[in-house]
Amino acid sequence: MFFTSDTVALVTGASRGIGRAIARELAGEGAMVVVGYNSNAEEAARTVAGIEASGGRAVAWAANVATEKEVVALFRKIRSELGRLDILVNNAGIIKDGWLIMMGVAKWDEVINTNLRGCFLCSREALKVMANQKRGVVVNIASTSGVAGQEGQLNYSASKGGMIAFTKGLAREGAPYGIRANVVAPGFIETDMVKRLDSSRLKQYLEMIPLKRMGKPEEVAYLVSFLASARAAYITGKVFTIDGGLINN
Repeated sequence: MFFTSDTVALVTGASRGIGRAIARELAGEGAMVVVGYNSNAEEAARTVAGIEASGGRAVAWAANVATEKEVVALFRKIRSELGRLDILVNNAGIIKDGWLIMMGVAKWDEVINTNLRGCFLCSREALKVMANQKRGVVVNIASTSGVAGQEGQLNYSASKGGMIAFTKGLAREGAPYGIRANVVAPGFIETDMVKRLDSSRLKQYLEMIPLKRMGKPEEVAYLVSFLASARAAYITGKVFTIDGGLINN
């Protein structure tokens, strides 16, 4: 297994999709996983149940990552009940697509606050724990839209691009404390978020992917698990696209 029995991981947005796959993979490799979620308690409980059915350990704790008070409370609970935090995966995110010329401020703010502000708040609180431990790993889930930009979703692209720059700086700030930080930037993965895309638009994107298929959440999870493990101990400040060859970065 990648992780020792005392390893504690927090995965935000883990009630479904990529976050659920990551939580399952980390638990399968031996970590105790905090399944972070905002409002869907039923799906978060399903994530925990799936982990426990496979012999893993997990709890589901709620927090809106865009709200400072809730994030601080979540990390206080992690410290008091679990005693440490070794891995943070900032996966929570939303998408509110639209063309810039018609985009209202509310739609812009909602995406930036959840995706980028949430990453900032959770990373800040995680570093307070990890710095005292002199060890820790942060893996931020961005997107190929944050690497290359994407028309029709400038708010999402900006939030994910911001996460990439944030992570590169975080890697430098965290290094003296034994903290590593990397980015995983998925392309088109089989999730509810991607399935909501217009079918003609999705078909167009699939034709652009050299491997001619969408990725699976588990394929993203395998990469995250590796980057969080000691096998990646000399990797920090890097961006890993997982997109079937869609973009060259």
